[in-house]
Amino acid sequence: MPTEAVIFDLDDTLVVEVASADAAFIATCALAHKEYGIDPEGLHQTVRLKARELWYASPARAYCVDIGISSWEGLWARFRGDDPNLKVLRAWAPTYRLEAWSRALAEYGANDPSFAEQLADTFQSERRGRHVVYPDTKPTLDDVRERYRVALLTNGAADLQREKIRESKLAPFFEVIVISGEVGVRKPEPEIFALVLDRLGVTAGTAVMVGNSLGSDVAGAQRAGLKGVWLNRSGRDCDDEIEPDAKITSLSELKDIL
Repeated sequence: MPTEAVIFDLDDTLVVEVASADAAFIATCALAHKEYGIDPEGLHQTVRLKARELWYASPARAYCVDIGISSWEGLWARFRGDDPNLKVLRAWAPTYRLEAWSRALAEYGANDPSFAEQLADTFQSERRGRHVVYPDTKPTLDDVRERYRVALLTNGAADLQREKIRESKLAPFFEVIVISGEVGVRKPEPEIFALVLDRLGVTAGTAVMVGNSLGSDVAGAQRAGLKGVWLNRSGRDCDDEIEPDAKITSLSELKDIL
């Protein structure tokens, strides 16, 4: 069947996620180097570790797993919304952030709660200042939407993903936007792919999913009956158990395989 719709992932497919988070951490940790002589990269790795430890003990851990919210996203998400889990996370987040930075600083002999609070606030500002769109994103979306129905499918907290989409000015490119935090299920579950297809008004056999995650984007799409295109920007090896329908290293290659 001919392709009628193209569905895109967001993080590290259309916008820079991991590198933006890393840069925000390093910029924040530079303050600790200035104040206490702490190695920024060392503190970066330590606070990530401490944040993960605390995140696993989150009072809404099951919800975070179901939606796909990472520990580093928890360090800057506002958790807006009426869901009871979001209310729990919203109340817990200030303690989580302060504790993560406090424990990381303590590893370097710096027991300074007020400074830890400063770092927690700084990281949120630094990360919010880094909404970077890949150079091939908007030209590709412009080209694709001339020929196909176009949707966005992303995991994460609704407020966080909406902020990324808004600040990156990507919303106008899509007919449909589905965020796991808004619908209660995440990739790679087939239900979320079915939801996108229903909102687009197309069948699975006529849709293509494009994303950087072999598991969530490619395998998830294939299990739901869609074709899965793997965007491999870093050139890493493919998982032998997952065979994408197509592989690209840049979104600019997409038009040649659709």
